[in-house]
Amino acid sequence: MADKKDEYRKQYEALGSEDRGLFDFWLRKFKNTTGLLLTPDEQTRRQQAKEQAQDKKACDYCEKWRNELFKTSPLVTFMAEHLRNVGFAATAENMPCMKCDEMRSGGFSPGDNTIQLCYNRLFGKGHLETTMAHEMIHAYDQQSFNIDWYNLEHHACTEIRAGSLSGDCTWFQELMRGHVGFLKHHQVCVKRRAVLSLLANPSCKSKRHAEAAVNKVFDSCFTDTRPFDEIY
Repeated sequence: MADKKDEYRKQYEALGSEDRGLFDFWLRKFKNTTGLLLTPDEQTRRQQAKEQAQDKKACDYCEKWRNELFKTSPLVTFMAEHLRNVGFAATAENMPCMKCDEMRSGGFSPGDNTIQLCYNRLFGKGHLETTMAHEMIHAYDQQSFNIDWYNLEHHACTEIRAGSLSGDCTWFQELMRGHVGFLKHHQVCVKRRAVLSLLANPSCKSKRHAEAAVNKVFDSCFTDTRPFDEIY
């Protein structure tokens, strides 16, 4: 094996500068494409470059879809109009696409009135549309009702409304999550997802605590479809 390596080295050194440069180019291309023959440091750099490229591609898609939805989605344009009516600037600038660590596709920040869209958690344009609508309903509730997010009943109410009105709990969405039901599946989904959201609230002591808050306000919040006339 050592003799072969020496032979290959001699053949390489015998190449002219132009041929050597061409050989180096194709060797790098082969290594980066296949991942073979890379040193540990090169493997790390290759993986980092691959992840950065994937992140950029996902972020670009998120921004492209978001901008299109502001123009073409009846749900998003409806919510944007009603948000403007209550003093919230529903624009692409305050709905940035970003990478999120948590298992969520979006979030609303009441402190600075921004909506985060998690490009690394999106499954497609339809999923982004639902995510935007969900978070826009949170923004609408914040502007309209001045929510205390540490009050579990307040938090439960806006999660119930967002889950119900955004399209987040359609039969198809539930099927994609592996939840199949026919009897009041919409209400079951809304309750389940509201409880999951409340579990992340620092004021929530347990799943039972979250379920109690959701059950207490469910009827009044589920039937409150503002700004819609009915459930979307």
